[in-house]
Amino acid sequence: MSTTRVGDVLLLAVAVVWGSSYLTAKTLVVAGGVLVVLALRFLVSAVAMLPLLVRRRPSRSETGIGVLLGVTQASVLVLETYGVSLTSATNAGVLISLTILLTPILEGFAARRWLPAGFFGAAGVAFAGVVLLVAGPGLRPPSLGDALMLAAAVVRATHVTLSAHLTRGRAFQTTTLTTLQTLTGAVVFTAAAGSSLPAAAAGLHPGQWLGVLYLALGCSVFAFVVQLWAIRRTSAARASLLLGTEPVWAVLIGVLLAGEQLTVAAAAGIVLVLAGTYLGQRVETRSRRAHPSPVPIPA
Repeated sequence: MSTTRVGDVLLLAVAVVWGSSYLTAKTLVVAGGVLVVLALRFLVSAVAMLPLLVRRRPSRSETGIGVLLGVTQASVLVLETYGVSLTSATNAGVLISLTILLTPILEGFAARRWLPAGFFGAAGVAFAGVVLLVAGPGLRPPSLGDALMLAAAVVRATHVTLSAHLTRGRAFQTTTLTTLQTLTGAVVFTAAAGSSLPAAAAGLHPGQWLGVLYLALGCSVFAFVVQLWAIRRTSAARASLLLGTEPVWAVLIGVLLAGEQLTVAAAAGIVLVLAGTYLGQRVETRSRRAHPSPVPIPA
């Protein structure tokens, strides 16, 4: 299997993990609060990955980029978490899925080379599918939560684009950059949670700690390493398109495990998301093969 196909499968696995995390995250936030949950998530992630820095000391430029990506990732999570709590699920799902369209636009500016129009058409099809997937009671009037979700979409697209633009073709280790990213998030969120963190952590029962471990090891360590590894070998646009299937897996998991009903609109949305993703992959592959990266990428 080619590196591109391996990356596609791993990115889809990340989308599945993220799609399955909604209930866990929602339950933990009710128990401990947004900042406490994010602090614990990143602290556990940092502890898991810290031994990697003992084995290999990062360069100054590697450290700077790792910290920058950590700040942008932390910003996405804060904006997204608070945004979801202040708007409807429909509005939130539609707005955050704009990342599918924003990322190739930002990547085009960064690389000074645009993907073919067919990719944007495929991304538009996938976006339309997300709209159908999350369509519940309907869109609500704009609110502060919508503004935060729109900001989260912009920052997420920026984060993915920076991950590609600043690391591709450079002698950086993906695991080292991810460790620096998680350490930065741990520092930021621990400081933000402040004195409430110890008491809240002590109040979590074993089942809730299992949820923290899942968010830390699955949704952070595994997801961040895979995302950066794949982006450095393909493109930010391709990664964003594949990760944009997250709502599909969230809906399917809800149907299979939580007994939710699959509506006609949701089924049509799944078909559109998968069709748009498949077509977009084909267009991106042809474009990348026509303009290959001249520098080998390290692990």
